[in-house]
Amino acid sequence: MAIKAITFDLWDTIVDDDSDEKVRAEKGLRTKREERRYQIWEALNAIEPIDYEKVELAYNTAEAAFVVVWKENHINWTVEQRIRVVLNGLGRTVPDDVLADLVEKHSRMEVDIPPALNDGIAEALAELSKKYKLCIVSDAIVTPGTGLREILENYGLKKYFSAFAFSDEIGHSKPHRSMFDAVANELDFKVDELVHIGDRDSNDVKGPQALGAKAVLYTGSRPDEKDNTTADAICENHHDLPKIIDKLAAE
Repeated sequence: MAIKAITFDLWDTIVDDDSDEKVRAEKGLRTKREERRYQIWEALNAIEPIDYEKVELAYNTAEAAFVVVWKENHINWTVEQRIRVVLNGLGRTVPDDVLADLVEKHSRMEVDIPPALNDGIAEALAELSKKYKLCIVSDAIVTPGTGLREILENYGLKKYFSAFAFSDEIGHSKPHRSMFDAVANELDFKVDELVHIGDRDSNDVKGPQALGAKAVLYTGSRPDEKDNTTADAICENHHDLPKIIDKLAAE
């Protein structure tokens, strides 16, 4: 099959996950982990006093549950669902406007202070978009798809993508087939006509390969998986990506 589209993971592929923590530290801000817990404690404490440690424990427990559901069942809870799990664990409720404010604050953290782009990605997207349809197929984790589109727009990269599949919007996370089917159906190509680029062998390589697609493992952010991958190619720097894709297309 000819290659008709290229799908990209976002975290640690297009952007360097948690590179924003350095910026937060320089600004004297809490880490993202600390800030999320503080936001819920602050909201609850304003209604009825509560120990921060109780909120932290409830949040940690909810986060552990999320990871199980995410990794084993390939489901990505929305930000609101995650906050509701924390509140349920504490036996507390908040007014609708307070809940909406918490969701907004959680959702905006990585938009207002975004992670940095990985080296060469802007140039690679500009070149690849001349030959192929480009799509995003990425888990949302905390920042929802709306926020991730905004990050891409602010970096001037959104224009290169023809379709988006974010896990909070699709209802499943990678490597669930629905993530790849969503963009394939939208742009009218078959899943085995795409190449996926991502940083995790389990989700970004073996996931699409199981569907008949090709996969490139990006190791610029996380080089630890390159020695144990079934990827069709390995990309250490995005400056090399157009040549890698052209080689796969020729094969």
